[in-house]
Amino acid sequence: MPLTERKQPKYVTIAADLEAAIKAGWYHVGQALPGQRELSAQYGVTLMTLRQALRLLEERGIITQHAGRGTFVKSPKPTYGMATLRSLSDELRAQGHEVQTDLLGKSRRPAPQWVAEQLNTTDPVLRIERLRKIDGTPAIHQVSWVPEPYLKKPDFTSLYSALEVPVVRATERLTPAVLSERLATLLDQPPGVPVFLSDRLTFGPDDVPVVFDRATIVGIEIRTDRKAEDAVTLPAWRRSPTVQ
Repeated sequence: MPLTERKQPKYVTIAADLEAAIKAGWYHVGQALPGQRELSAQYGVTLMTLRQALRLLEERGIITQHAGRGTFVKSPKPTYGMATLRSLSDELRAQGHEVQTDLLGKSRRPAPQWVAEQLNTTDPVLRIERLRKIDGTPAIHQVSWVPEPYLKKPDFTSLYSALEVPVVRATERLTPAVLSERLATLLDQPPGVPVFLSDRLTFGPDDVPVVFDRATIVGIEIRTDRKAEDAVTLPAWRRSPTVQ
């Protein structure tokens, strides 16, 4: 006897409809949805069914519910797609997030050996340390090393726009880590929380390395939607160095 297709629960259908309305712009970030009684009447369902739909949307991070105040459209969680040549800050701005950059330090100095090997230079480089805040929340600690003469005029908001040469390609290695006490203070997180450590090497024309970045990322979803031939490494969580 053939299996009959299960009918989708009403609350799932309602959740999908509300999500589509939000994505279509009927409701904007921070805007309140109609009241629960109004929505339940609109969909012809009980309050219990309507609340199941809202709970599902809340679990997906699409809305937030506040007792006594209502239901509001939530700002999308920041995501970083590794298949782009845009910098992390430019990627987040393109999603509509406010990115604030705090310069923690800059100096010209010899690069650590492991960085010098990536940049293929023994000359002093420009070291730039920054803290990125996403929508007001500390989310990224970033240290960049730039060999001369590739930085024309330091722009500590977006180094890519300040480079003397165009960006041609980049490789990025993503590893899980745990947060040290120093960075925990900067990122306003408890020490030892899981984070992602991004090592990104950016190349200019003739395959010359022009920037090496190490970013410690917390609270941002990472999309690894790269093509198979692109360079990306995702070790298992058992490898958990402490981020200094």
